[in-house]
Amino acid sequence: MDFCGRIDSYRDEMVVALRDQISIPSVAGPAEPGMPFGAEIDRAYQLMLAVGKREGFETVNVDNHGGHLEFGGPQATDGIMGILVHLDVVPAGKDWEYPAFEGRVVNGKIYGRGTTDDKGPAIAAFYAMKALKDEGFLPAKKIRLIIGLDEEAGTGWQGMKAYFNKVEKPDFGFTPDAEFPAIHGEMGILIFELAKKFGKTMGKGIELRSLSGGEAANMVADRARAVLRADSYEMVRETAIRFRKETGYEIEIKGIGKSLEIITRGRSSHGARPEKGFNAISSMMAFLGRLPLINEDASEFVNFYNTHIGFHLHGEEIGCACSDEISGDLLFNVGKVDLDAEAGKLTINIRYPVSMDGEDVYHGMMPLLDKHGFGVIKLDHQKPIYIPEDDPLIQTLMSVYQKHTGDFESKPMVIGGGTYARSMNNAVAFGMTFPGQPELAHQKNEHLTIDDLIKATKIYAESIYLLTKAEDEVIIQQ
Repeated sequence: MDFCGRIDSYRDEMVVALRDQISIPSVAGPAEPGMPFGAEIDRAYQLMLAVGKREGFETVNVDNHGGHLEFGGPQATDGIMGILVHLDVVPAGKDWEYPAFEGRVVNGKIYGRGTTDDKGPAIAAFYAMKALKDEGFLPAKKIRLIIGLDEEAGTGWQGMKAYFNKVEKPDFGFTPDAEFPAIHGEMGILIFELAKKFGKTMGKGIELRSLSGGEAANMVADRARAVLRADSYEMVRETAIRFRKETGYEIEIKGIGKSLEIITRGRSSHGARPEKGFNAISSMMAFLGRLPLINEDASEFVNFYNTHIGFHLHGEEIGCACSDEISGDLLFNVGKVDLDAEAGKLTINIRYPVSMDGEDVYHGMMPLLDKHGFGVIKLDHQKPIYIPEDDPLIQTLMSVYQKHTGDFESKPMVIGGGTYARSMNNAVAFGMTFPGQPELAHQKNEHLTIDDLIKATKIYAESIYLLTKAEDEVIIQQ
């Protein structure tokens, strides 16, 4: 059995399969009949099911909320292994070097939204299963590639819940939706809105008419936009010049009719890695805080942000900072802002340590939020998960990773990211970004090297083989 050689022979086919998926802009959209997460996500899903059926896998579709491709046989009676992937992606954002939904290949790299999160890993896992199947492997356990469709949407994974309401959960597994080596813990995740109602604006001066920014709760905002109205904009322009000179932050100003548009730009990153980005909402708030806004409530909203959120990444000034030895500090990200004449709203994404409780995080903030008139709208809560490093699942995954990479220095990690590993027992995240590679999930110019795609597929194939073979089967060295 030579499944590694088999995977090498799939190289061109895998590139085509990934490009086909990347070409579908499977961002969450309005529900349509038979398409609960929108037409584009359904298109990506139906393509994956069709490819699985073509390759001889058993296909199961649960009301278009999710499904699986299964490889087993009559001898596979010793349990079920699950490999959990998702085909939905976050919005592309702006300023890509190559089109976000083309899958262009440049210098051995495939560019496009979803190449690393999570369409590339889905293709790798699929071809790992295909290689084992084509080589005649007869697993003692059923192997399921479970396809999720709303992992990124902030809806509490309703699709995965609907799937598991009708299909039994696997006994163990992994999701290729993070980093190598093995991820043995994931911090708790809170997504919520902070909302404040505004009174009427009185008097003359600089009025903040609207403010918007960010694409999703779990992304660091790379752009924010404010619209101001005043009799004269000379002060605003002078303030912007000083602001740019003193801070180095990117800010643009231009007239639109009788109003003035302000644009700030930052650098996007995953909400679980806010330190790798630069939040354009925070730089916009810092600028607006220098202006004498006549909307009193909006001015208080801006001042609250600058005083208690600002550029802090750990909730230090809002009352929720905490840490533990296993996972480190709480992570705090403002993903979106929306403000008009009637109200202001922030969409917040928090990652809290594995030993903490989510309600305690809220309790820490409430005195300050109540004092300043903010309401809290809770949108999602994913509790943390943790599996000890000496667990057999972790040990097997680590040994395969080490064999294929020669990396014996990297250790199992706890991450701020949230993956489908939380949706079942005894599951962890495993790849697919290698140590030393840039973190590109949720960023512009997301890409994946073809070599890494192939290497990860080999790691997954051997991991699946070792975890599903019969106990008395002689291990085949690759």
